[in-house]
Amino acid sequence: MELYALLKLIWAALLCVLLIGLGLMVGMDMGVGTLLRFVGRNDGERRTALNIIGPHWDGNQVWFILGGGAIFAAFPTLYATSFSVFYVVMILLLFSMILRPVAFEYRSKADSHLWRASWDWVFLISGFLPMFIYGAAFGNILHGVGYHFGWTGQYYQDSSFFSYLLNPFAILCGLMSVALSVYQGGVMLMLRAENPIYERARRYALRGGLTAAILFIIGGFFITRMQGFVFTAPVDPAMPASPMHGQHVAMVAGGWLHNYAAHPVLWLLPLLGLASMIGGTLAARMNKVILAWWIGLGSWIGTIGTVAAAMFPFFMPSTTAPDQSLTIWNSSASAYGLTCMLVVALIFVPIILCYTSWCYYVMRGKVHTADIVNDSHSY
Repeated sequence: MELYALLKLIWAALLCVLLIGLGLMVGMDMGVGTLLRFVGRNDGERRTALNIIGPHWDGNQVWFILGGGAIFAAFPTLYATSFSVFYVVMILLLFSMILRPVAFEYRSKADSHLWRASWDWVFLISGFLPMFIYGAAFGNILHGVGYHFGWTGQYYQDSSFFSYLLNPFAILCGLMSVALSVYQGGVMLMLRAENPIYERARRYALRGGLTAAILFIIGGFFITRMQGFVFTAPVDPAMPASPMHGQHVAMVAGGWLHNYAAHPVLWLLPLLGLASMIGGTLAARMNKVILAWWIGLGSWIGTIGTVAAAMFPFFMPSTTAPDQSLTIWNSSASAYGLTCMLVVALIFVPIILCYTSWCYYVMRGKVHTADIVNDSHSY
């Protein structure tokens, strides 16, 4: 295999790692925000929940930035096209994520029930909406997106906002992402809160894990009947980064299962995802909180891995011009750019993992509601 093709594969794998980190770490914070009004019955309890993720939420956003940055640097054609196709969705996502830090900073500025209750609704929206969009994005790329390129390379969109966001499969994937987020957020609250927050968070974690498992199974039935995308002729993995030529693609019923048929070992990925969702739910039920948190990582690895294995090497298939679908091979940066970015990633990703782990180690232990209520400087 040529070095250029190998670099493309390495960056596709790194992108999967970053997306898993985003789902786990950002999803955990979003889950706490989604659950805030339900696990906290008074202001003190809600402040306790916010202070559990308070030292970490902004640091966890680095996974969101790394994911977008990796797409921008390693797969610029994918970045330009996907951010254009999903422009309205991106605006909604950014709007909700802008509101989130504002809510953290302003919620406790005024000692007013109406003021704080209003910001609690902002936490709910800014927790639910980003994770729904995150899951719906995967649903949409599996479903296929209507776009094509003109002879000049200009992108043209052939689908509307409602057709690519509100189709049933995308909604299912969005709700599954929210369910995993609620599970991880609930487990985090169990890890650091005391009763009554602990018991309420436990109930929602159980519901989130079970709901995610059910939706994962239903999504599998969708995939078996969905039009997938397959190559009808061999392609050169080291092909130039242009979607205008060099590949022939067909839409085939059950096409997303072709990689699984060719490599049966890939079935371990959906099995890992489903087993982790069920196992995590059981661990939370038995109050094995640390185990339940780590099993949540397995849920995201299995879920993202299942999608990646089904779609490989496609990134964003086109329903109106399948031959112009974006893949790992035709949407990457130059070999020089991929090499430089790989060096940067090999230095800074381990640093991020180390300081994140250190922060969680230092901030370990239970957060007591009485301490939060008596501290006017906390969230």
